[in-house]
Amino acid sequence: MDIATIMTFVAVTTLLVISPGPNGVLIARTVPTSGKLAGFANIAGFVSAFYMHGTFVLFGLSVILMRSAELFLAVKMIGAAYLCWVGVKALREAWRGTMPVHDIAPARRRRTLVAAYFEGFVTNALNPKVSMFYIAAFPQFVPLGQATAGNIFFLVFLHSMINLVWFSAMVMVFSHVAKYARSGKFERWIKAVTGAVFIGFGLKLATMRA
Repeated sequence: MDIATIMTFVAVTTLLVISPGPNGVLIARTVPTSGKLAGFANIAGFVSAFYMHGTFVLFGLSVILMRSAELFLAVKMIGAAYLCWVGVKALREAWRGTMPVHDIAPARRRRTLVAAYFEGFVTNALNPKVSMFYIAAFPQFVPLGQATAGNIFFLVFLHSMINLVWFSAMVMVFSHVAKYARSGKFERWIKAVTGAVFIGFGLKLATMRA
């Protein structure tokens, strides 16, 4: 796996992680009521769910893709279309300034660490943004003939570490981060960058030869 592929994966997954979504909402609800440790338990659940998605890729899509050029082409085009759709949607929202300013209420009751962990796991496992990324785009980062457990879980590890760093920052300095994360200006900037990168990668993916 070459360094260019790894760096592209890091760039795309970083934008995926920092874009506003269910994981950030869960952290914003958990920490004020249940404290920092519960927030870190949420993050542990997020990380575990990434490995669940990676296992699905290893035992499902990767086997199919390596055996059929036609299926490789189909999934490649689906992945490219998905990334371009996300990119166009993000750019449109950034241009129009239609993202809502989130007023996230804290959870009403205190979470135990176990409950916070499982909430994090379920939230990330069922997060459509993450699920679609692993189904449609993730396989494209694994070179043909190199769909080994080591390569797949190395990328999953990178994704999970980016997630860990970002959401740990949210937990540790939550009031400061949340102030800007809920601002329309911040969300428009993130959406604009995400849109441009995802469209570019989607077009590159569509023209990549099997």
